[in-house]
Amino acid sequence: MISLGLRRAARQLRLAPAALAFGGGALLSLALAPWHILPGVPVALALAGWLILRTASARSAALAGWLFGLGYFAFGLSWIIEPFQIDPERHAWMAPFALVFLAAGLALFWGAAFGLAARFSAGAWRIPMLIAAWSLAEFARAYLLTGFPWAAFGQFWVETPAAHILPWAGPHGLALLTLAAFLPLVLLRQNAAAGLIPLGLAAAAVFAVPAPPEAAMTGKTVRIVQPNAPQDLKWHPDHRWEFVRRAVAFSEEEPRADLIVWPETAVPQLMNYAGDTLRAISERAAGVPVLLGIQREEAGAYYNSAVLLDGEGEVAAAYDKAHLVPFGEYVPFGDVMARFGIYGFASQAGAGYAAGPGAQIMDLPVGTALPLICYEAVFPQDVNAAASRPQMLVQITNDAWFGTRSGPYQHLVQAQMRALEQGMPMIRAANTGVSAMIGPDGRLLESLALGEAGSIDAVLPEPLPPTFYSRSGDWPVFLLCLFGAVAAAASSRSLAPRS
Repeated sequence: MISLGLRRAARQLRLAPAALAFGGGALLSLALAPWHILPGVPVALALAGWLILRTASARSAALAGWLFGLGYFAFGLSWIIEPFQIDPERHAWMAPFALVFLAAGLALFWGAAFGLAARFSAGAWRIPMLIAAWSLAEFARAYLLTGFPWAAFGQFWVETPAAHILPWAGPHGLALLTLAAFLPLVLLRQNAAAGLIPLGLAAAAVFAVPAPPEAAMTGKTVRIVQPNAPQDLKWHPDHRWEFVRRAVAFSEEEPRADLIVWPETAVPQLMNYAGDTLRAISERAAGVPVLLGIQREEAGAYYNSAVLLDGEGEVAAAYDKAHLVPFGEYVPFGDVMARFGIYGFASQAGAGYAAGPGAQIMDLPVGTALPLICYEAVFPQDVNAAASRPQMLVQITNDAWFGTRSGPYQHLVQAQMRALEQGMPMIRAANTGVSAMIGPDGRLLESLALGEAGSIDAVLPEPLPPTFYSRSGDWPVFLLCLFGAVAAAASSRSLAPRS
């Protein structure tokens, strides 16, 4: 029955519109970093509007939305093949399957949005219904099954005035505004006002929101170290200590900073056996505290951790990564999967990492900080989860996993968004780059390019006052989308011709 329904939906959609749906999604993906080709956004979203208006059934609409999402995610997340090239003899064969299954799975959320819009509305009312349903689908993608909000619509606008919406409405608010501005353009031929008024209102909202004020500087200097260890050599017995020596050399340079930050898993030992190494690092840093990434073991569980070394090389504070990457840092049903030789890619010890307890504030020599390890900076809800407001965010990451094309730049954009949403500076130390001091307005104040070894000494900005989004979280936008879906469905039903 399911296959019969899919064949019927495919016949209704037909080949040319199906190709347009896939191509429209691919075009939209070019708005992501590093391309930021923004003129494609109104074209692609108007095409999505045309697709929802022309489909005859909920099934064909769902198929159109799924194809649109498949094109978007297949191109926008093409960097996902990079981790499989680290050890190509073992893993390269999996790369196309990983990309296809990831893109196809994420596209299901968009297919559901299109299908619901067609099922519960008709005619031009499908456009506001799709705006609400698509926004709710993006909420689902960000939260369900541990969430994966990578490549969300808000990431298009980080270098534009539209990003000023983020401190007020967060990434989902900016995504909603994007859909509300451009999906109605498909109505221009039928009703110019219906097509242009939403775009005008969205533009007015963007330019009515002021840019964040310029932050004062603390006068405290942070040295951000980027050893640039390629992933295929990072753990190699003949090379791994070369990258530690490189990081040490950058750390001991004059003049001295107030804090030194190394990237994720910068020390290739378990912390349990690294006492001499940590003391040597502190000695070469002349007693300047060092925040660095390292793995540790406790009661048979392994953790991906950020630890603060005091001037004597002792661990003064530690944070264990809580939001782990599925199939990267752990494998669901890991004990069973380990029997078949299936382990998390990024775990160098054991069958996978254990999750830490969650967001916690760390006292650093330059102020209080919320540490984030790699992937955790993708989730605005994790940043909002801290019990109290810190003075800064600190992300340590190993973006060597993401290759050198789009992945590292998309990860950086999301770090900029977290800083802007919270009105807090972010210290970002990335193994292969891009390392940066990000201001509380989301701008890169100092940065070290992808693929370079070196360090930057950056003055730490003061945080701005708490933003509306940092206090409200995603609830206001979620409820607005829910109300919009109900209102569009009810309006469409009330105006439907009665038999």
